[in-house]
Amino acid sequence: MVTIITTTLENIFTMRLIGNKTHGDLAEIGICEFINQYMYDFKSIHVGKDLYRAKSKEEDIKIINEITKAEFPVSLKAYGNGPLQLSTDKNFRMFPKLTQAGREISGRGTIQNILKDAAFAEFDSINVLPLIYDEKKQRCNILVFDWVRAASEIAYIIRVESGNGRKHPVYRFYDSSSDYICEVRYGDAAANALQRGLWTHTKNALKYFDSITNGWIVYSHNLSLVKLFSHALVSSETGHISAFEKVKEDITNIKQNLEMET
Repeated sequence: MVTIITTTLENIFTMRLIGNKTHGDLAEIGICEFINQYMYDFKSIHVGKDLYRAKSKEEDIKIINEITKAEFPVSLKAYGNGPLQLSTDKNFRMFPKLTQAGREISGRGTIQNILKDAAFAEFDSINVLPLIYDEKKQRCNILVFDWVRAASEIAYIIRVESGNGRKHPVYRFYDSSSDYICEVRYGDAAANALQRGLWTHTKNALKYFDSITNGWIVYSHNLSLVKLFSHALVSSETGHISAFEKVKEDITNIKQNLEMET
């Protein structure tokens, strides 16, 4: 299974050769198909960009346990090894809520009451799956931020006004050892999606992450996939159908090899 995860991530991050933003959208359909093909008893549905404004949560894919029929939404993030946006806070609630509490916030009861507020409720109900890449070292990781643990260990919150060319203030969350956990960025309606919401940092908050891939996976670019895409764009649907049949054969062979391994 690890080999298949590596291959899937390798293909996803190869898409950065086509465009810096391309891999994010293709990661959604790629992970969705990975679940459908290789994670038995689970089905995944790609919610799609057209439904974005109507979505009740920030989900990209919906996963269904076909045995229990339980459903849960997943917000998929494909980011470099560094700052990671966990929630866009599209209703602009997080930052104003913290502003009401002051510039320095401490006390377990006070902090927990803030985190239980409706401003944070939307994030609390979403499952964030970050696909992290380190392009210089050509390695990738699926690092999941442990929000439950992080929220329980927040000791104090400080408003930071300036530094590192900052245009807008942030509220930074720290634990009892003064280690960085996460931050809420400026939340006014004038701020764009990259200037607001809940963020963390995969390097600075590493102890609050769990690796699904059991650490970093070294990958190489799949140049054959880039060539396939370029040729597919200038070929007919007949050619696409023929190529698709070959791809399905390959997936069948992969599944048979997985069954033999287990």
